[in-house]
Amino acid sequence: MRSRMIAALGAVALAASALLAPSGASAAPATLAAPDIPLANVKAHLSQLQSIASANGGNRAHGRPGFRASIDYVKGRLDAAGYQTSVRTFTSGGATGYNLIADWPGGDTSNVLMTGAHLDSVTAGPGINDNGSGSAANLEVALAVARANHQPKRHLRFGWWGAEERGLVGSTNYVNGLSSTERSKIKSYLNFDMVGSPNPGYFAYDGDGSSGSGGPAGSAEIERVLRAYFQSINVPVQDTAFDGRSDYGPFIRYGIASGGLFTGAEGRKTTQQAQLWGGQAGVAFDRCYHSSCDTTSNINDTALDRNADAIANAVWTLSAA
Repeated sequence: MRSRMIAALGAVALAASALLAPSGASAAPATLAAPDIPLANVKAHLSQLQSIASANGGNRAHGRPGFRASIDYVKGRLDAAGYQTSVRTFTSGGATGYNLIADWPGGDTSNVLMTGAHLDSVTAGPGINDNGSGSAANLEVALAVARANHQPKRHLRFGWWGAEERGLVGSTNYVNGLSSTERSKIKSYLNFDMVGSPNPGYFAYDGDGSSGSGGPAGSAEIERVLRAYFQSINVPVQDTAFDGRSDYGPFIRYGIASGGLFTGAEGRKTTQQAQLWGGQAGVAFDRCYHSSCDTTSNINDTALDRNADAIANAVWTLSAA
């Protein structure tokens, strides 16, 4: 995230699908419930990203060899799973940047559900929470789609963005570079940036505007689906604003319904939040934000596990609509 700053229950999938269905439409069948996302698999991806950083100057930043190696790792896993992948290049700060786009074959390609995360770190450290956590969770959800041979009504697309830490450069390049026709096919965008903070909060982007300005039309439905999962496991969720700090930014500028989850960055957990979620009041959600200690030891396993399962639930539920 740039500067300033278990399985889903069948009943939850049904309830969330019903929220998205037109009046009078029948509920989605229980077979649409998402699989459990193994925490060990997500952490294995994080270990790979840590190893890549360690072998490449301690970071995975834009323009550095660790970032290209990170792209190659994710692409290799997706290619082996049957995804149609492409690496898109752009230039920022005199260096070549890369976005990785992965399409799961099938579904209505005029009705795309896209799920994304930035893959780059800052130069100060390996970026394992920011944003290895969102990138690894999205990768394992994508691999779960392949393992299940999931064939939803909607077309599934996943993206891993470059140069987010330079100001959302990669995602902006991707969205701006689409033709108006191709852009209009992306009906929903899910963004996951920092989902394993060591002193975690549980936040969903404020799609319905209940605590301020909401997202584009359709964002409220995304928020309800994300919240439904956490309600099913009795974890309270608070709103976080669409403040332009992550890669949903270029999508909402074009009116694309968006949403996502976030476990907190440099902000400090309040006493009330510590009562809700545990952890330490008065301490940053991520004390290693944008620093060299953002390593594999900077991850809260419970938060990472819950968020990975919530991502899967959202992908399965929303792709059925």
